[in-house]
Amino acid sequence: MADERLRLKALSKEDLAVISAMVQDAVLKVADMGFDARRHCFAMVMNRFRWEKVAPALGRGRQDRSLPGLERVRSGLHFEGVLAARCRGVPRDDEEAVLELLAIAWEPETDGVGGVVLLEFAGGATVRLEAECLEAYLCDLTAPWPARRIPVHEID
Repeated sequence: MADERLRLKALSKEDLAVISAMVQDAVLKVADMGFDARRHCFAMVMNRFRWEKVAPALGRGRQDRSLPGLERVRSGLHFEGVLAARCRGVPRDDEEAVLELLAIAWEPETDGVGGVVLLEFAGGATVRLEAECLEAYLCDLTAPWPARRIPVHEID
């Protein structure tokens, strides 16, 4: 069987949009992310829903949220060149608190040098990374395991 572990690199806003789509609905504990100021690196480990496995079926108009073959996988995501990291709405005093990642965006500075990576979580929590450039890596770390259902969001 071929190794189906996802490995992606983002150096542009468009690249990051692909990674954002792949990590949508990933879950992680607060303790599973951190900023290393000395190395200018922000990293997180999450349980990622494998959207790439169900997207073809959903694209054919299937509305069934319990399709066979649903999977999650343990994945690592890290950003290089991070100068500062700030959190809003993240319960940093509760390392066991679970966060659900919704999207990742890149906002370049107007002068074209550096920018901000925004990690948006369910419930309004955000992590803001000030970076000298956009350089992100996503890599699956384990074999996948079965997931019970496709993640669904309620619209307010």
